[in-house]
Amino acid sequence: MFSLRRRLPPIIVLIAASALAQAETRVTIATVNNGDMIIMQKLSQMFEKQNPDTKLDWVILEENVLRGRATTDIATKSGQFDIITIGTYEAPIWGKRGWLVRLDDDLPASYDLNDVLKPIRDGLSYEGKLYALPFYGESSFTFYRKDLFDKAGLKMPEQPTYDDIASFAQVLHDPRNGIYGICLRGKPGWGENMAYLSTLVNTFGGRWFDEKWNPQLNTPEWRQAIGFYVDLAKKYGPPGASSNGHNESRALFATGKCAMWIDATVAAGYMFNPADSRVADKVSFARAPIQKTPNGAQWLWSWALAIPASSKHVKEAKHFVQWATSKDYVKLVAKTDGWAAVPPGTRKSTYDQPEYIKAASFAGLTLKAILAADPTHPTAKPVPYTGIQFVAIPEFQSIGTQVGQSIAAALAGNTTVEQALQSAQSAVERTMRRAGYLK
Repeated sequence: MFSLRRRLPPIIVLIAASALAQAETRVTIATVNNGDMIIMQKLSQMFEKQNPDTKLDWVILEENVLRGRATTDIATKSGQFDIITIGTYEAPIWGKRGWLVRLDDDLPASYDLNDVLKPIRDGLSYEGKLYALPFYGESSFTFYRKDLFDKAGLKMPEQPTYDDIASFAQVLHDPRNGIYGICLRGKPGWGENMAYLSTLVNTFGGRWFDEKWNPQLNTPEWRQAIGFYVDLAKKYGPPGASSNGHNESRALFATGKCAMWIDATVAAGYMFNPADSRVADKVSFARAPIQKTPNGAQWLWSWALAIPASSKHVKEAKHFVQWATSKDYVKLVAKTDGWAAVPPGTRKSTYDQPEYIKAASFAGLTLKAILAADPTHPTAKPVPYTGIQFVAIPEFQSIGTQVGQSIAAALAGNTTVEQALQSAQSAVERTMRRAGYLK
């Protein structure tokens, strides 16, 4: 049998091929290089098979780089990306500015928006309108090596204090055998070291600003919290900690080099996967530590998919975003990678699945942490802002990173905690005065 290609003149074949290429829509997605996003990229081949007219182009970036590129693209309306991975900080601020496409006005009934956990949904909204759909949600808690605790005769409380953490780290620190007492974020960035350190400051009784927007970095609470952190990380952490962000710390814990790690609940699924983690059968979990107050001790975050208003392919982008954040996607990950690997913290229906509860011993603790986190009361003292591991104002992106750099310098031994916080206080005061918060 002769093919159509053989029967048609070459010029007709070229025209047909050109028309087919033109009919294919290329959707560019910028996302972070976290484990769950890597799974999404892998499984997106299924989406392309179901939607042959859409081709997905992926830009996978380290967290700090992603935030910088996404912010530049959306603020300048360059239209480089059709879908961007953003979080609870950006969505309401960018939605208010008209930089994002609203996503809850034409969702199909099958999406079941009410199934999405309310704290996560609210965090991605502005004035009741949703500007990003959550891919996964997270809080923070304490990862620890149960085998090391048992061997040392230690017992992790369900609710540890930071004094507990310091004493455990001292006992378990064994660098000669490649075990560090604790691993913590040190890489500077408002969403890297400052995400963790903001919760530490909160629970030590501190706050970013007082009720009149005066910066509070050079206060006893900040000095005590950051001094504790630098001392703990220097004594019982790995060398070069000021270069370790979430991914680097996750890799250290997964390869058995950390006795404890305080970080995002989302990493629990990764730690439970024997293909990724050498401690899959040794890891256990407790709540995020507290010290003087429980307020703001654990964060609330969602990595979500949003569509810039500058996108030229909004229809196709919406289709993918709905697919990647749907109930069916959760089931797809369960089928391909196991229930412990499904995106956590977004849908009530996920936590209603007996298979998930059985496979993920961390599920209940994760859900409790997310539901307990209160961004409207992040500190013991009154504040004029919302947000736990960030301050929900546009200026925080630069403020948080600048302060993070000062504290990373103290961790690296290039300055003292006192000098770092004095420098940070002066810098934040200048920024807030220029922005009109202070007179």
